[in-house]
Formats: sequence, structure tokens, C-alpha cells
Amino acid sequence: MVKDDELLKLTSYVQISKYREKTLKSIGNDVKIPTKIAKDSGIRTNHISKVLNELKSKEMVECINEEVRKGRLYRLTDTGKDVLANINEQED
Repeated sequence: MVKDDELLKLTSYVQISKYREKTLKSIGNDVKIPTKIAKDSGIRTNHISKVLNELKSKEMVECINEEVRKGRLYRLTDTGKDVLANINEQED
């Protein structure tokens, strides 16, 4: 579990960008390729790549098959799941 202050900072970081928020929500508890994330979230694929890199740099998502060029699989890290849970709680 991420420390409270860190969780709040990361949650804020995601919430200031609708793209980041939609991407996290799209992945959820699944493992998805960028085109599926783009389709589910209504965000263009070229934007998804940028957003995934941003989220990866903050250790909220991870790529589980980094070695392939096409069809990379992404899932939320525990930190990403904590942030998503925090966002969902605030919306309830």
C-alpha cells in the first residue's frame, strides 16, 4: 500500500488529466493492449502510448511483454490499483 501523502499526490496527478484517469479505469483489473485501451476509453491510440509512458514512469502501470513491438500487454501495478480505488471512492 502506498503511503497516504504519496497516494494523494499520485491520485491528483491522474485526476488532472482525463486521459490518465480514463486509461487507468479502462485497464482496471485486466491486462490490455493499447488499441483495446484506446477503444474502451475513446482516446486515440497515439495519445494512449504517451499516457501509458506517463503512468509507467510513476509506476502505476507495467508492461508485461516489453520485448515485443506490437501487442504489448499492460496492467496496473499495486500502486495503480490503489490510485484507481482512491479515485472510485471519491466518486461515490
